Amino acid sequence: MINNSGATVAKASRRRDARPAVQGDDRLGESVAIVGGRVVPVNGPAVDGGRVLIKDGKIAAVGTSVKIGADTTVIDATGKWVLPGFLESHGHVGVHEEGNGWAGNDTNEMTDPVGARFRALDAINPADEGFRDALSGGVTSVVIKPGSGNPIGGQTVAVKTWGRIVDEMLIKQPVSVKSALGENPKRVYGDKKQTPSTRLGVASVIRDAFIATQDYLVRREQAETDGKPFTRDSNYEILAEVLAGEVPWCQHTHRADDIATAIRLSEEFGYRLVINHGTEGHLIADVLAEKDIPVIIGPLFTSRSKVEVNQRHLRNPGLLAEAGVKIAITTDHPVVPINFLVYQAILSVKDGLDRDTALRALTINPAEMLGLDDRVGSLEVGKDGDVVIWSGDPLDIMSRAEQVIVDGRPVYEFDHDQGIGVTADPYTLLRRDVSAPDDAAARKSRRARR
Repeated sequence: MINNSGATVAKASRRRDARPAVQGDDRLGESVAIVGGRVVPVNGPAVDGGRVLIKDGKIAAVGTSVKIGADTTVIDATGKWVLPGFLESHGHVGVHEEGNGWAGNDTNEMTDPVGARFRALDAINPADEGFRDALSGGVTSVVIKPGSGNPIGGQTVAVKTWGRIVDEMLIKQPVSVKSALGENPKRVYGDKKQTPSTRLGVASVIRDAFIATQDYLVRREQAETDGKPFTRDSNYEILAEVLAGEVPWCQHTHRADDIATAIRLSEEFGYRLVINHGTEGHLIADVLAEKDIPVIIGPLFTSRSKVEVNQRHLRNPGLLAEAGVKIAITTDHPVVPINFLVYQAILSVKDGLDRDTALRALTINPAEMLGLDDRVGSLEVGKDGDVVIWSGDPLDIMSRAEQVIVDGRPVYEFDHDQGIGVTADPYTLLRRDVSAPDDAAARKSRRARR
């Protein structure tokens, strides 16, 4: 329908014919405005009856008096909550595919304990069902990581949760380097009767890799000074970025003693540490807070399946936050389904986590931890147009994500009549017509290549 300004209006309602999110041939025009809802920017006060304007895929304005042009498609969110898309900060979507067994599991390259050169980016399948699940849970961005089978597992990458080619979904590569302490790497290589088979062996592999990187940098600098050729090493090149503080170190660790080892190593070599999982982090929360070390905590909906997660509890996020530790919450998908991310936050609030901190733990906190806050994590001018319209307070267990917009393009809507979510097909919407070259041009190109 048309409002008084002449702008197209798409009602965020329960009518089956109000499904512009998945039936447009690309996007709802160059500009999209979401109006009338309770806008929660996260990095600012909530605004009732607010407006969010998206132009060319970026947030152009947020507030109550945002001007909307006649060519803007307007989504009426009256009675709804409007938030930035959530960021899953530690997941394996697309590298550990749903229901595909070994054929779809590319999480761990467990043939080399030093795998800094391995890139999650190169193994992601955008057709994985997990990406559609993410949208249904209001998750629009995910940091995809290699697994924890190796002491040094590889490079992590941030992508959007909708698209057809991972290169088109890319936010940042690399985001961090994944490393693991504790039970997993010592079990994997212990079973092979090779180093590392103990905690001290795992720490030694990491330490030796950084020492070797320092030596590599000396040789590289000398070669540059002498003007001589130098053979590059893809492991040492990325570890050099870690040592330079350009790329953070995401450390898989559960037990308090393993967290202490992670801190010890980071202080020995001076890199930026982000604790991942941190199951017993609450036991040394004062140390983490004093050293300003953030924690991506979770998954929280699992059984105590191994010794190092015996102290897993929904109160732990609140204990960390109360001590002054910056936290993010993770599902570790597919350990816990990615669309359950918000449910973990809800039940953490029930067990003592401050509700505002809970929302930050799903949005701006992980974005700041991992250097993504220039693109995602809050509704601010200039950031990506990733917006989710919720039926109500997202920290109410009865609320659901009703519409999801990624880069200004509505890509998901919940159909109340059918009781299912409907996701736009990226392979259809993003397809471009490519004209074949004329015969003369093709022949000329072939001759040039010869």
